[in-house]
Amino acid sequence: MRSVLGTLGPLAVSLSLVGAVAACTSTGSDFAGSPTPAEASLASSSMPTGSGSGSGATAGDHVPVGPSEPRPTRGSVEVVRTLAHDPTLFTQGLQVVGDEIYESTGQLGRSEVQRRPLAGGPPTVSVKMADNEFGEGLAVTPDTLWTLTWTNGIAHNRDPQTLEVRSEAPYVGEGWGLCYDGSRLIMSNGSDELTFRDPVTFEPTGTVSVTSGGASVARINELECADGSVLANVWMTDEVIRIDPATGAVTAIYDASALERPRPASREAVLNGIAALPGSENVLLTGKLWPTMYEVRLIG
Repeated sequence: MRSVLGTLGPLAVSLSLVGAVAACTSTGSDFAGSPTPAEASLASSSMPTGSGSGSGATAGDHVPVGPSEPRPTRGSVEVVRTLAHDPTLFTQGLQVVGDEIYESTGQLGRSEVQRRPLAGGPPTVSVKMADNEFGEGLAVTPDTLWTLTWTNGIAHNRDPQTLEVRSEAPYVGEGWGLCYDGSRLIMSNGSDELTFRDPVTFEPTGTVSVTSGGASVARINELECADGSVLANVWMTDEVIRIDPATGAVTAIYDASALERPRPASREAVLNGIAALPGSENVLLTGKLWPTMYEVRLIG
């Protein structure tokens, strides 16, 4: 987890000068050390999301929309069917391949990656990550399952059948979401930036900044490449966005706040997990610690 004191170090030094002057006329004050909105936007998708119980951290949080063109359309999700989801899984990455679903989960000492039948039932294969690794997003290419770690700066190249690690690839910064568009990997790091990567070497090949009506969109989290677009969760919102990867422009915002009500008691049980269904325009949506996955149609 990012250290607030480490992040605010330079600011704390300047504030100490102000505090010294204030001490002459006051009994003193405590600096709470709360992150600014910009700093909070770079906090991991694993960080506590609010003080409310059972409501997640989504109340009042929305994707910003600026005044510039093109501005995104607004839509919603229509539930087609529901599927069971293990409520102990801290969902970070989700992808459907054929009649199976791959899922990666987070939390230190509990992170794992699994493959299981889409129709339901226990995992066919499940592999734990190292105790010091906090799992994040995943993407399946024709011959590789790539999985991210949050702060270790390591991507795992895994056998897509056994899920065992074959090699590792380093990267700079945090790992959040990942998807494969058929020719390249697309990765998020919790900011407004998407990084394109070689699907074999994991080397970066370019970046794009995500904007909505000209406004920067940070906290981009779980990703799904679908039909030439990138679908993304925006952490701490109940909204899914559609991104044009060529320009970074958000073309649509889908309200998914009606899903999983009431929410599980954990304040971290937020919307997270998108998987396109092969041969369909529908997608699966779920959340961290949710007991349900929803097959939905994106409307609008």
